[in-house]
Amino acid sequence: MAMDAGEIERLIKVRIPDAEVTIRDLAGDGDHYAATVIAPSFKGKSRVQQHQLVYEALKGQMGGVLHALALQTGTP
Repeated sequence: MAMDAGEIERLIKVRIPDAEVTIRDLAGDGDHYAATVIAPSFKGKSRVQQHQLVYEALKGQMGGVLHALALQTGTP
């Protein structure tokens, strides 16, 4: 069972509305993605806190439907 890149982006933007999200399917299998999430609301947050916000947005899909996500976050 794979997860669509559009669904990953949608979930992130629901939780972090000001985010610019870029998703890349790394293996073509719908299970291994790379995501870049840039958001003004990340300002003042550590990298760990930024990643936690993104993982929270994915509502527990990590390790299940979404097997792997290489994540880069930052502020504009």
